[in-house]
Amino acid sequence: MPHPISDKLIAWYQNHKRTLPWRDINDPYKIWLSEIILQQTQVAQGLSYYQKFIDAFPNVNLLAKAKEDKVLQLWQGLGYYSRARNLHAAAKFVSKEYKGQFPKTYDDIRELKGVGDYTAAAIASFAYNLPYAVVDGNVYRVYARVFDINLPVNSTKGKKQFQLLANELLNAKKPALHNSAIMEFGALHCKPQNPLCETCPIQVHCSAYKNNTISLRPVKQKKITIKHRYLHYFVLNYKNKVYVQKRTQKDIWQNLYEFFLIETQEPMPSNQLLENTSLLQLTSQFKVQSIQVVAKHMLSHQHLHTTFYELNLESPIRKHESLRLVNRCDLETLAIPQLIKKYLK
Repeated sequence: MPHPISDKLIAWYQNHKRTLPWRDINDPYKIWLSEIILQQTQVAQGLSYYQKFIDAFPNVNLLAKAKEDKVLQLWQGLGYYSRARNLHAAAKFVSKEYKGQFPKTYDDIRELKGVGDYTAAAIASFAYNLPYAVVDGNVYRVYARVFDINLPVNSTKGKKQFQLLANELLNAKKPALHNSAIMEFGALHCKPQNPLCETCPIQVHCSAYKNNTISLRPVKQKKITIKHRYLHYFVLNYKNKVYVQKRTQKDIWQNLYEFFLIETQEPMPSNQLLENTSLLQLTSQFKVQSIQVVAKHMLSHQHLHTTFYELNLESPIRKHESLRLVNRCDLETLAIPQLIKKYLK
């Protein structure tokens, strides 16, 4: 017998669920695509990206055949670009190893690049109605409150215990409905701030409500230290063209295009940067058009302090292994970080 909260949440869900294009379908490709997009993204923002990808790549084979630059360009603005690279790699794998037919078991889905336990459970249950319990931030919050659990949800022990609890409470006869219901309930009703406790359909089962600990659940360990990085971009203009390079190192924005970059561990005055050896090795003949400091750009564990130097060159740069000259108007066709895109606008 399923736990009584399952039927109550399913009834709530059927009356309150949002209409979303990847919901109430069993197409594993579309469900997988939506889950990858929503890994670090709110639904409101992810909707337009999902539609762009479906329009460009209606099936996994077309995504597999796409050039990586095109995939990254469509991903612009979503951040965590490793998701896009993993998405592309997984599509190629499915196209080659499964002849374009999406894998049908949890274990096979879990082997796809970029797919973890949660995503595999989501695809397996939503596409194939297999009995695998999903545990995302919303599920952590609902269960932490219902059972008044003070174990940190982001600890190894906590993750294991919550997964075991989710497995135990899963409605095995209706796994897709159960998973959809509890995630939607956490997103819309049992919210992080100002949850709607007075109209909660499972209030009678909620230990945190009885113990007045709603605001204390879920418990999280302290966040990791924020790293500060100082990025100095040199926009090298020559005859209506500009030099760009691709970030190839395993770091933020891998395989996206950027301008010539000098990164420092602390703030640096502009006069020192304009006399930097790496810049002067490229060119010593330039005029400074403008220097613009942009607002701090915050990633999950990094804060980027960025300055853009617009330099007009009198002659082409000296030979450089990664910089190439492109028309300035063609920048919008390249996959570039959102930070640079905002500067260009």
